[in-house]
Amino acid sequence: MSLTLLKYGLSHEYPAEVDIPPPRDLRPHYDVVIIGGGGHGLATAYYLAKYHGITNVAVLEKGYLAGGNTARNTAVIRSNYLTSEGVRFYSESVKLFQQLSNEFDFNIMYSERGQLTLAHSDATVRAFRQRAEVNKHFGGRTEMIDRQQIRELVPTLNLDPAHLPVLAGLWHIDGATARHDAVAWGYAKQAAKRGVEIHQLTEVQDIIVRHGKVVGVKTNRGEISCGCAVQAVAGHSSLLAQKAGFRLPVVSYPLQAMVTQPVKPFLDPLVSSSALHCYVQQTSRGEVVFGGGSDPYPLYNTRSTLDLKESLIAHGIEMFPFLAQAKLMRQWAGITDMTPDYSPIMGESPVENYYLDAGWGTWGFKATPICGKTMAEMVASGGKTPALIEPFRLDRFRHFRQVNEMGATAASH
Repeated sequence: MSLTLLKYGLSHEYPAEVDIPPPRDLRPHYDVVIIGGGGHGLATAYYLAKYHGITNVAVLEKGYLAGGNTARNTAVIRSNYLTSEGVRFYSESVKLFQQLSNEFDFNIMYSERGQLTLAHSDATVRAFRQRAEVNKHFGGRTEMIDRQQIRELVPTLNLDPAHLPVLAGLWHIDGATARHDAVAWGYAKQAAKRGVEIHQLTEVQDIIVRHGKVVGVKTNRGEISCGCAVQAVAGHSSLLAQKAGFRLPVVSYPLQAMVTQPVKPFLDPLVSSSALHCYVQQTSRGEVVFGGGSDPYPLYNTRSTLDLKESLIAHGIEMFPFLAQAKLMRQWAGITDMTPDYSPIMGESPVENYYLDAGWGTWGFKATPICGKTMAEMVASGGKTPALIEPFRLDRFRHFRQVNEMGATAASH
């Protein structure tokens, strides 16, 4: 054993499998160009290659792989939404998440822990009853629980924070977490195995449109032509759409979170309160993650702020007072693309063969598998919108068919 280690230690070649092939020159043409190398873009490439046999695909990422919002979230997975369209969509995503480790032969560290959302008013209790029934109708495991059940589920939770006593809770058994970078790398590894090219440090500077149809993209490494393009750039959706010549009903806001140093395990479920604008979870390593609402002003910036830190800490301590002595380890922010109805925009755009995966707000990570699968179906069919994402088309705003998910987010974003 020691001789083997010494042999490899002195070798110039590390004997490890190369998951992602090294950089190569861009080809002059691809059947599909996917703009954005995050979870959604990589998932779309993977499903195109595996289930539709389309491998002449380039994923273009201006930074490093999955270094945008995929790396800047709290990795929550759930389907306890308000509308029937939302519940159906996210329920399918949860089912796909549950099988990803086996499909990738790669551990994404999926952990089903359940999510508890606290109700502090009679109005919230009524709204939660509606959500529970909608979820049950479409096969989700969600139910209302009372104070005693909450106390048994989370013994360390303060049920009477300040002037907002907890009246009841929405218990979503399917709530889970997964390692966000593992999900992205799993998709990347399997897509690359099937011939998909992944180009990092490749920024799309312009969209080339002729006669109302996308024909290529201009990058910092040159121009390439394409049969179609998929936009999957969470945080900058409206800016890229402008390059293609149209506007999106999207406003971008920073969304911040923070994490403490590891402490002894005390919390298994994910706990959130829309009244306190705070959600709390504990990672498998013992760190306590705090998240809350988006910043109150539009901005393309991932800096963290003191005022958000103070408000999040205050509300987190109201829920779990003993955390007052915990030390923060880091704070970060992502950029959320918010639509007027708090639902995503998926499908065709005003430009022919230019497909949209945008407007994900605070719920993009949990939609990664189903988004990739449905977008791949659309591309492979030449633009036919799958029934599951039909309600999320861009033209719903013109026809006043909004899918209103306001209030169904974990901390009322």
